[in-house]
Amino acid sequence: MNLRKTLFALALFLSPAVAFAHAGHDHAGVLAGLAHPVFGLDHLLAMLAVGLWAAQQSGAARWALPLTFVASMLLGGLLGFAGVQIPLMETGIAASVLAFGVLVAVAVRLPMIVSLGLTALFALTHGVAHGLELPSLASPWGYAAGFVVATATLHACGYALVRWLPQAATPLVRLAGGAAAVTGAWLLAS
Repeated sequence: MNLRKTLFALALFLSPAVAFAHAGHDHAGVLAGLAHPVFGLDHLLAMLAVGLWAAQQSGAARWALPLTFVASMLLGGLLGFAGVQIPLMETGIAASVLAFGVLVAVAVRLPMIVSLGLTALFALTHGVAHGLELPSLASPWGYAAGFVVATATLHACGYALVRWLPQAATPLVRLAGGAAAVTGAWLLAS
């Protein structure tokens, strides 16, 4: 009974953040680009989860996953600036929160080509969303620089969290992945 009340309260608490996740980008250029990934719950969770997941990997995947995400997102942003729309974009973004959350929760190591393909696909949806929401009177290049810097910073924060925590905290990272996955499922159902 207590868990149900807690989850309900948490859902109510997060609802306004989701409703306004993409509104209010009144800033110009770089500031708007910085704000979009940080203040959109869906973008924030997906980008942190990419960093968490990258830190759980070994070898080249540790840097290739975040780099692929940033590069693909930038490509998607350029497509969005050109007015290109992709079907089910918001669904893809919510699915990315679910998928990256599950990948962190189970600490899975997929084959590199699968990991990069999945990361690139989801990053493209995030990028197109960023590009389509370019504020009027904002410089597209400043805006792009802002969302690239914010995304890379969020990846680095997730990565650093895993790498700097003691090994005993591994269950907490997996729990964070599970929470992101649940939030992704909730976003898909909304």
